[in-house]
Amino acid sequence: MNTSTLSTASNSPSGSLFPAVADLSGRIGLAAIFLLAGVNKIQNYEGSAQYLAYGGIPEFLLPLVILFEIAGALALIAGFQTRLTALAFAGFSLLTALLFHNNLEDQMQFLMFFKNLAIAGGFLVIAAHGAGRFSLDNRKKTH
Repeated sequence: MNTSTLSTASNSPSGSLFPAVADLSGRIGLAAIFLLAGVNKIQNYEGSAQYLAYGGIPEFLLPLVILFEIAGALALIAGFQTRLTALAFAGFSLLTALLFHNNLEDQMQFLMFFKNLAIAGGFLVIAAHGAGRFSLDNRKKTH
């Protein structure tokens, strides 16, 4: 299917479901890593606190990090305050790359750094375009 077919299909009533499903799938995909990370931090609280300290972040901020990751991921999945949440996650991803994955001579840290940049890019696209049709933001806008 070429891009003109996709474009035409997305403008027709029968093809208009693709962008909505893609928006929702993209939000779920980006949110999943943060939801899982937040749950993992709860399960491995001491190790997570030590890792924060390694990056220069005070350990007492760990509950806020966990809350941000879990609540933000759920808000993103639901499409609630999506643009603001996506901007916050973009900043979080960039900050994480700079603080924790800045040893670019280490191949794993190099990959993690650019993974975080890619995730931030995905969040910026969501921030620019919004949540899409299957979201609380859209429901609020249409009612």
